[in-house]
Amino acid sequence: MRPSEGNSTDSTFDRPVSAKRRAADTLGTGVATAASMPDEDNPGSRSDAKRQRTIESTIAGHPKRNMSETVGLVAPSNVDFRRTIGFQPHTGVRKLVVKNLRPSRAADLREHYGKVQVQVLDAVTAILKDQQPRQPLERLYRDVEDICRNNQAEGLYKELRQRTSDYLQSSVLITLQKADNRDDPLQFLELLLDAWKDWNAKAMRIRAIFGFLDRSFLLNSKEYPQLNDMSIQQFRSVILESPAVNGQVYDATNKMVDNDRKHGGQDQARWFKSALFKDIVMMLLITNLYKARFEPKFLEYSRQFFSEFALIDTDLKNMISQCVKLLEKEGARCDIHNLDSGTKRELLSDAQDILIKDRSDFLLDVHAVGSLLEARDMESLKSLYGLLKGSDVQDKLKVPWEEYIKKAGAAIVSDQGKGDDMVIRLLELKRSLDLITRDAFSKDEIFKFSMREAYSTFINDRKSATVWGTGNSKVGEVIAKYIDLLLRGGLKAVPRSLASDELDRMDAEKQGLASTGDEDAELDRQLEQGLELFRFIEGKDVFEAFYKKDLARRLLMARSASQDAERNMLTKLKSECGSNFTHNLEQMFKDQELSRDEMISYKQSLSNTSKTTMDLQVSVLSAAAWPTYPDIAINLPAEVARHIEKFDRHYKNKHTGRRLTWKHSLAHSIVKGHFKKGVKELQVSGFQAIVLVLFNDLADDEALSYTALQASTGLVDAELTRTMQSLACGKVRILTKHPKGRDVAKTDTFTVNLAFTDPKFRIKINQIQLKETKAENKETHERVALDRQYETQAAIVRIMKSRKVLPHASLVAEVIEQTKMRGAVEVGEIKKNIEKLIEKDYIERDDGNYTYLA
Repeated sequence: MRPSEGNSTDSTFDRPVSAKRRAADTLGTGVATAASMPDEDNPGSRSDAKRQRTIESTIAGHPKRNMSETVGLVAPSNVDFRRTIGFQPHTGVRKLVVKNLRPSRAADLREHYGKVQVQVLDAVTAILKDQQPRQPLERLYRDVEDICRNNQAEGLYKELRQRTSDYLQSSVLITLQKADNRDDPLQFLELLLDAWKDWNAKAMRIRAIFGFLDRSFLLNSKEYPQLNDMSIQQFRSVILESPAVNGQVYDATNKMVDNDRKHGGQDQARWFKSALFKDIVMMLLITNLYKARFEPKFLEYSRQFFSEFALIDTDLKNMISQCVKLLEKEGARCDIHNLDSGTKRELLSDAQDILIKDRSDFLLDVHAVGSLLEARDMESLKSLYGLLKGSDVQDKLKVPWEEYIKKAGAAIVSDQGKGDDMVIRLLELKRSLDLITRDAFSKDEIFKFSMREAYSTFINDRKSATVWGTGNSKVGEVIAKYIDLLLRGGLKAVPRSLASDELDRMDAEKQGLASTGDEDAELDRQLEQGLELFRFIEGKDVFEAFYKKDLARRLLMARSASQDAERNMLTKLKSECGSNFTHNLEQMFKDQELSRDEMISYKQSLSNTSKTTMDLQVSVLSAAAWPTYPDIAINLPAEVARHIEKFDRHYKNKHTGRRLTWKHSLAHSIVKGHFKKGVKELQVSGFQAIVLVLFNDLADDEALSYTALQASTGLVDAELTRTMQSLACGKVRILTKHPKGRDVAKTDTFTVNLAFTDPKFRIKINQIQLKETKAENKETHERVALDRQYETQAAIVRIMKSRKVLPHASLVAEVIEQTKMRGAVEVGEIKKNIEKLIEKDYIERDDGNYTYLA
């Protein structure tokens, strides 16, 4: 072949070159030479010339020998690199023709795919008959793929659907129809579940063979479901919705559950199988028959059972316990067996309606609930509250709750035999109710408010007040005495039943308060509990009278357990009732402070004049703020009388126009006693000190008779007897009584007990306290009633002075409003005071109206 034109080389170097080729080479050389000449005017030509010179210098650098020997080629002296090459690659593909190829005929293809489809369907039949297909599963899968790629997927699907449907009708359904076990629901359900599991296993193997059909044709088809959905729909339509199975499956399932409800505790495996019920529920969920068919039947059976259960004849406690267990069991059954959340909600709602709402009269019976409250049955009360709250009727529990509190409280307030323990019993009742509210009623504010309302009702009940014959509420008096007991004895006076528990301490810490484990905080909490009862009282003037009396005794006798507690209590009363209520109480504390300053001034005046061996302390009290005390005549020792006269002169010189009245019955002293085993300091009352001083002038064995002591002291029999009992018959016996005994007679004699000993250096000898007599108690109540009368008249005058003219009803209403903080005034008492003011010409009556005159 001839070389391509323009190629500067040849395949052999010894072939002669033709004249035409030489001419071409010469022409090419001439072109190259001409191109290599630089153009002075064209800068680009210079680079071309430079490149040409480089090529020539390279050729010239070789040794001078024959070019053909060196390279083996005949090359021109000049080469034109700008010349195009004649060969053009990638210009197109050439057509390849295969001759004598014979294509398959259409009839042969149809015959082939027909055989393949028969093999595949035969494999399906073998699987349905629990046999092994003849061909491997991989070969069958490829056959299905070939059929689908040949556009025969729809026909294959229809054949498969028909064959599986025929199997369900001819085999599975007939088997279930023959096994009609209506008397034994468990056996029928087990047979149905076995058929369902067997069908799922076979459908899974079939899906493995027809996977390509499922993922190619059926996945994109809107008309036909995928194989998994097809198998579920077929089992539902052919088996579960058939007349022979449709009703029986739901009745059998509900009978099994009903048997478990009635006989669950007795041989449960005989009546109920948990795994079977769970699988049946799952089958119904998968086949989409749960909501449409199973749930209505299940709820209907359940309502019938609840109605029968509600008719059980039992007491309230057992009924509550059985209802709680039933609801817990029903809820657990729904959770364990994967019942729908909506089913559980409807089921428990029906149970609440039938067992709780429809039987609320039985569950809220006043006497039955009162028995639970009386027994402090916390578990039953908590369960009852939970049942009622689940039905949103827990507010109805307020009625028996209030009735019980009123009944129990009225019994305590009216019990004359246990009047001294009234406050403790009321607080114990309140403590138990607080625990019930906290632990059983989930701190529901409704019950806290109801408890306060009930307490206020029975505490201020007029019937309870008339039992005591005082005309006023007895509760105010006993509350004042209880607070006095706390402030004198501290936590030692608190009963164990009222002490705080661990939950109270945790609540206090959460609220940022001091823990009730702290002694001061616990005492403050106990005082607050007493104030809780005080807040319920309408007649607070009774409390004020007795509290002031007890406070005076604590301050004068230095019997307060804590001055901080006293101040704290006063602050609480002031914030609760206002400054008018605590004005006199605050004045009592101020008198104590002024008395201390007065004694400092008195002792400074004594240090400038004379010295004394006796230390006198005097408390100067304002008569208006302090209670009144009786004057008891007594013969004071000469030295004591002399010091009292000095202080009297000092005080009158400093405060002109004032007069001091000495109350020796309130005095107390510290006396040194010399005994055989040492010296002791005796902390005694003023009367005890006067009696002991009389023994200083006697010999050791010399005695004083009762009559001699009375003549020397000037005490009346009651005071002298009480004093001698405390010194000679008490726990600490400084004197010895002859003859021995607990009672003091006028014929007794007394000597000093020189053998007295005690591990303490300072010994407190308590004076035997006389109990408050009925006459004294009645006098206090009468004084309160008299003060209330004056306050009522003052309120009427204030109202009429500001309003000038008022009708009777308006005046009575305003008087009640202004006096309710001090005490509840009856309308009859208000009318009496209006009449008294009319007689005194403060107001006048004119056509049903009152007019202010003064």
